[in-house]
Amino acid sequence: MIPLSVLDLVPIREGKEVSDALAEAGTLAKVAEEAGYKRLWVAEHHMSPGIAGGATSVAISHIGHCTSTIRIGAGGIMLPNHNPFVIAEQFGTLDALFPGRVDLGLGRAPGAAPVLAQALRKNLGQAAEYFPQDVVELRAMLTGDIELPITATPGLGAKVELWMLGSSLFGAQLAARLGMPYAFASHFAPDHLDAALSTYRSEFRPSDYLDKPHAMAAMTVICADSDGDAVLLASSQDQAFVRLRTGDPGKLPPPVAGYRETLDMSAQGMLARLDVARAVGSPATVRERIARFVERTQADEIIVSGATYDPAARQQSLRLTMEALGADQPASAK
Repeated sequence: MIPLSVLDLVPIREGKEVSDALAEAGTLAKVAEEAGYKRLWVAEHHMSPGIAGGATSVAISHIGHCTSTIRIGAGGIMLPNHNPFVIAEQFGTLDALFPGRVDLGLGRAPGAAPVLAQALRKNLGQAAEYFPQDVVELRAMLTGDIELPITATPGLGAKVELWMLGSSLFGAQLAARLGMPYAFASHFAPDHLDAALSTYRSEFRPSDYLDKPHAMAAMTVICADSDGDAVLLASSQDQAFVRLRTGDPGKLPPPVAGYRETLDMSAQGMLARLDVARAVGSPATVRERIARFVERTQADEIIVSGATYDPAARQQSLRLTMEALGADQPASAK
């Protein structure tokens, strides 16, 4: 069975607060670990009233204390927002707290509107240009493979698994050149998926850390007892996505029956574009759609996203998805 992992945006539900979202993230991580998922990643987002994972390394630490075996990490840290030295210290600390379990996915996007640059006191456009250099420097701070004038403590010697993230060809090319595993954000930006994976594999150069290409692809996956139940659950995320893309982001709303049918053609098309990396339905439907996606992409891992208004529904979705794909033991034992 292909390894499955979980991407959690730590959603804040309507009527709830950040504290509720973080508590629910810890519970979800426990469920993912028990069900046999390989990793649980938190993504860095800022200025989003419906997402509580902005202080990503802090959220990861909380999740680490709620679990004991599942790999935990960032999917990802938007490096232009940060100083590589600070990220080395943060993830060196996480590795000291949770040895052998920490992943660090690196992305180039800012993760928020341009006004974020002013809040961060940074020129994010210029910082993005230095992204390849910053990745190399950050890796050196953790591994010591390049001599630097400063030492990150914690940081140097930490066994953090570094990943490159992307939604375009840029990340694929950089991951290939640096010999890093690559994760593609096909759950919200599927247009360049096939080209990016092809580029990554064809241009890959072995490194001291990875001898052959290793690609992960993201899917929206919501599994319930029936197709209809799953579609209803998924309407919460559909609403949140449409609101985000139309400039009105908010907290995760309750589900609405027949939501897509209420939308204009433009919004329906926006959601339909995402369906190529989406498995929403009964266990049989989810199994078939994930299998078709894996056959198409030849991904080495799948990471599943997909928020539900009822936290218990997402917990059950993770269990049903793993059962649907035929897991009979934890991924860590395979």
